[in-house]
Amino acid sequence: MSLPDIVQSTLDGESVAARVGLGGDDLLLVTPTRTLVYRAEGLLSDETVEEYPHDAERVGVSEGRRKAKVTLDYGLDGERTFSVPTKQVDQVLHPVLAGVFNARDITDRGETVKQTYRFSELTIVITSARLVRHIGAAVWDEEYEEYHFDDVTDLDFEEGSVATSVVITVDGRQERFKAPNDQARAVREGLVSAVCAYHGVDDIEELRTSTASAEPDDESTADTDADEDGTVSFGDGPGPLDTSGVEGDVTEGATSEATAREATADEERTEAATERGEGFGDSGFRSAGVVDDEVARELAELRKQIEAQNERLERQERTIQRLIEELRQGR
Repeated sequence: MSLPDIVQSTLDGESVAARVGLGGDDLLLVTPTRTLVYRAEGLLSDETVEEYPHDAERVGVSEGRRKAKVTLDYGLDGERTFSVPTKQVDQVLHPVLAGVFNARDITDRGETVKQTYRFSELTIVITSARLVRHIGAAVWDEEYEEYHFDDVTDLDFEEGSVATSVVITVDGRQERFKAPNDQARAVREGLVSAVCAYHGVDDIEELRTSTASAEPDDESTADTDADEDGTVSFGDGPGPLDTSGVEGDVTEGATSEATAREATADEERTEAATERGEGFGDSGFRSAGVVDDEVARELAELRKQIEAQNERLERQERTIQRLIEELRQGR
């Protein structure tokens, strides 16, 4: 389908990586360097094209019943905002985020952005080489975390009553986030597919086997691009955009009441596990009926519970900070 002359003129020969219809003849077009929003001629307005460069420091979304606003923050250069139908905001965000990641050198040359998911204040972006996680009111800003698939040795998925915990083992440590159960299958399939494709294996069991066999050489073959804090350094160029795999409506996570009950239960389990783990800690004696593998299982369970509790404490802290912010705004 040909583009209007005014769009062709604005493109000035630059390729279009993605296009999203905004209703009627209106279009959103994404190039490697910018997003273009075309508004067709109407009864009260002429046709226009607005440009939004991808070198933004922050991407935010505010949603109404019918319209959503996407805001790109350029720091000292201010903000630019455009509106889209709320039902299409996720279709729009996927290529826009891909363009921003390319422009900000978050993705390497040849790396594609495969899926984008939003769960309340959690944004998950899966590329062909890494997982990017952002927590906060913004969809994305420079306070993000990333986990390169080079360092991923295992994936696990723990189903709960309202959400599924996604557990990623990165450089021997576990990183977690939760996806609502109605979106968990899509996240699982997308993440497993991307990680297995990166490592050239067919499934997670094969990934575990291949990474386990490589463990003795980990120190000598460690990725020199990793910083001491585990953050993988960025590559040196933008990659092509991939607009496949955009999810639909956003589903909220667990209710605060369910979260509180779950946190309380975890606290009780953690205390009980800690008492078991500390029973012989300082005495120098061991129970005659406990064998080494039983101790190992108890320690593993204790560590798992403590990690889960830490995650809930972090979430509670974020909730408190959000409440403070809303109180300051008079909400």
